[in-house]
Amino acid sequence: MSYFVYIVECNDTSLYTGIAKDLDKRIEEHNTSDKGAKYTKHRRPVKLIYSEKTEDRSSASKREYSIKKLTREKKMDLINA
Repeated sequence: MSYFVYIVECNDTSLYTGIAKDLDKRIEEHNTSDKGAKYTKHRRPVKLIYSEKTEDRSSASKREYSIKKLTREKKMDLINA
């Protein structure tokens, strides 16, 4: 089953990186539900600005980790590539 690694831009222009099986549902949760991440809960609304598909949860988690280590500038380079 495939997973997505995604980056959303929060209302305060900060970036949040996560993984999801159902990307549309996850973005909706970030914006409307208590199931959204604690980080994004007080920074709504969030807007999807980047996503990439991975083969499985393990690959998604590894990619998420590598993206989270990037500086904001490097994340923006990835988004704009």
